[in-house]
Amino acid sequence: MKTPLITEQHFHGAYGVDFNKAGVNDILELSQKLRKIGIGKIFPTLVTDTVSNINRQVGIIKKAAEQDKNIAGIHLEGIFINAEKKGIHNSEHLLPLTVDNYRLVEDDFIKIVTLAPELDQGLIDYLKEKNVKVQAGHCKGFGSVNGVTHTFNAMSAITHRGESTALAALINDDVYAEIIGDGVHVSDDALKLFFKAKPADKVILISDALPITYSSLKETVFADSKIYYDGNKATSEAGTIAGSTKLLPEIIKILAEKGLFNPVFIENTYRYHNLEPEGYIEWDDEFNVHPV
Repeated sequence: MKTPLITEQHFHGAYGVDFNKAGVNDILELSQKLRKIGIGKIFPTLVTDTVSNINRQVGIIKKAAEQDKNIAGIHLEGIFINAEKKGIHNSEHLLPLTVDNYRLVEDDFIKIVTLAPELDQGLIDYLKEKNVKVQAGHCKGFGSVNGVTHTFNAMSAITHRGESTALAALINDDVYAEIIGDGVHVSDDALKLFFKAKPADKVILISDALPITYSSLKETVFADSKIYYDGNKATSEAGTIAGSTKLLPEIIKILAEKGLFNPVFIENTYRYHNLEPEGYIEWDDEFNVHPV
């Protein structure tokens, strides 16, 4: 089977590289490693941080992108989320969802913003006017969004009475929805429900990979929290699950073994961002990746 190179639109790093701390060369070297395992376009994702550090890292990522066309934009996940659904994000850095606050970090290379729609004070409309993808995540609401960030995780859960973010993600066929299929973040039954309910052309596979992914590290500091890796999952000291410790090629193999993978999932991210593939990969019968 042949598909376009995989796009990672939501991950925080890998091989020890943390996008909230990395330098230009770190990012360029990481991109080269990712290409070798079948990942092409990437959207370095910044976790909640101080305004000054976000601005610094946006500048660094842009400099790296000047040398590597696979760096397609930045995903800002944080500072505009709901503290009640923050996960491991540091709530001390959160800001009200106003246009003035966004302008503190605004840059035309920010292509995706994860936020809490229920707290919006005019920011969603502003972002859409700027052609930024708005995604509901770390939230309890839904609103007028383009997509949903890591469905089921850090959001109001499915309910048979009332509304919820997860329920809205499943029933709104025109909205794209991210899903982490690493076997840790979402149960098999929930994955089956997701893939049954969601139109195949609106599924976006993500890894939400942490910097600890594919490194020798067993612990690290991420989002101002100490993160521990037990060989299967990464959690905070309090036991809160953090991002994934797998990248998308491995996650796709996991989904394929469960009969849940569809090649269109890889194409969806290209359509979502209006991108053209710049390379392809071959998958063998065991869903191992072979870049061509």
